[in-house]
Amino acid sequence: MQLDTSYNNYSINKGTSVLILQNYIKNNDIKIEIMSGLTVALALVPEAVAFSFVAGVKPLVGLYAAFLVCLITSIFGGRPGMISGATGALAVVMVTLVKTHGVQYLFAAVILMGVIQVIMGAFKLGKFIRLVPEPVIYGFVNGLAIVIFLAQFGQFKIEDPSGIGMIWLTGPSLYIMLALIILTMIIIYFFPKLTKSIPSSLMAILVVSAIVILSGIPTKTVGDLASIKGGFPAFSIPQVPFNLETLKIIFPYSLILAGIGLIESLLTLTLVDELTESKGSANKECLAQGGANIVTGFFGGMGGCAMIGQSIINVSSGARSRVSGIVAALFLLTFIMFGSSFIEKIPVAALVGVMFMVCIGTFEWTSFRILNKIPKADAIVLVLVTALTVMFDLAIAVITGVIASALVFAWESAIRIRARKYIDDQGVKHYEIWGPLFFASTILFQEKFDPNNDPDEVIVDFKESRVIDHSGIEALKKLTLRYSNAGKRIRLRHLSEDCRNLLENAGRMVEVSIIEDPHYKVVSDEG
Repeated sequence: MQLDTSYNNYSINKGTSVLILQNYIKNNDIKIEIMSGLTVALALVPEAVAFSFVAGVKPLVGLYAAFLVCLITSIFGGRPGMISGATGALAVVMVTLVKTHGVQYLFAAVILMGVIQVIMGAFKLGKFIRLVPEPVIYGFVNGLAIVIFLAQFGQFKIEDPSGIGMIWLTGPSLYIMLALIILTMIIIYFFPKLTKSIPSSLMAILVVSAIVILSGIPTKTVGDLASIKGGFPAFSIPQVPFNLETLKIIFPYSLILAGIGLIESLLTLTLVDELTESKGSANKECLAQGGANIVTGFFGGMGGCAMIGQSIINVSSGARSRVSGIVAALFLLTFIMFGSSFIEKIPVAALVGVMFMVCIGTFEWTSFRILNKIPKADAIVLVLVTALTVMFDLAIAVITGVIASALVFAWESAIRIRARKYIDDQGVKHYEIWGPLFFASTILFQEKFDPNNDPDEVIVDFKESRVIDHSGIEALKKLTLRYSNAGKRIRLRHLSEDCRNLLENAGRMVEVSIIEDPHYKVVSDEG
């Protein structure tokens, strides 16, 4: 049964809330939402533990973050069905702060990170995600799929019996783990052909876990990673000095964490939008992510953002509403407080198999087919963002990709400027300009004119052009001076209203003669 994704169905009007809930249960399969949530919760456990180790904190710090961030963003976020929690992209930034100043400074940084994200959401900066071009999104998705894939290889290591470092699995232990991973992937692939009433990822985890537990197969389990047993997260104000020195320490980390968190969250939101053919709210997600991190910092969590892997698991299992995320968070808390002994028996191989299938489903395989069909610049950006995501981090990759795409766009727009020239019956030379006049096109614009050989009167027609920025105004100023020095007159025609405003704002910077044409209307002024 197809799930309704309309946000209007989640109205908070008190008089209709009960009716809405009844309609939701009636019109949607709530079982799918619950089972999807359970699957996500199981997948969150090893990820949260692993990212805790990366950040240099205790496993419960990552688990509490996964619970709180997932719960709050699922309730208040701008993208139902998207899952958030502790992530590796943030963990690699946090580790330096933890090593140099301790975990309490991390909690303070997470709170400030949340405040910055709330401010960004309040100023509606989430809308700028639309400036991210498609090749950058493809590169982000491919890079993150590779990062998730490579991260799973850490599960093929065990502690050295000598107690020094970690060593790779070998012999029967390796073969058993590989066999269980392959079995998990086979179940995930073929089970939907039998029935879709139960998420295939959940079925794979249950089947493989049952085989291992009942048969006593010796293999690495969640309990071998760390104990996940704990209580309900307790409120605590970070034990740091509340002074300017502390702010100087945590602010750079908070700013970077806020940026990375929002970039990953908004790009994941865009991806989930495409998968579910629905529309999320970027600004609302910014506010929810910020609020979640503020709360998490006060409850001993390491903060977090959207998780593309778990989000793919959720929507691929059929979840489309906020219910699955809420259920995932509550299941995770239940595991921590009451079910740790059972969860710790789950074989790591089953969860690795699930994440491998997520990587396969996440990677944009079509990008291989389109590389030789799209513009070379877009293909280079796609590959560049993929490589930078793997080599460095998401923020560097996406920002570099956006800058590269913007430069390519500016260059291509600049070289499109054209000028049609002719002399009328009165001996006046006309230049009809096509294309935008801005910083990248000013040199080519100047090259179109010949003051020394032109007649005494020249008209430049901007009917098919626009003056975009200050560089364009400077170009007009220089052009006017060139003709003035040659003892000739130049006039402008068909300037749009925004172009006239730019010239008026420039004041005495440029003095040009504008030909008024009462019959001319800019296209944007019509209708």
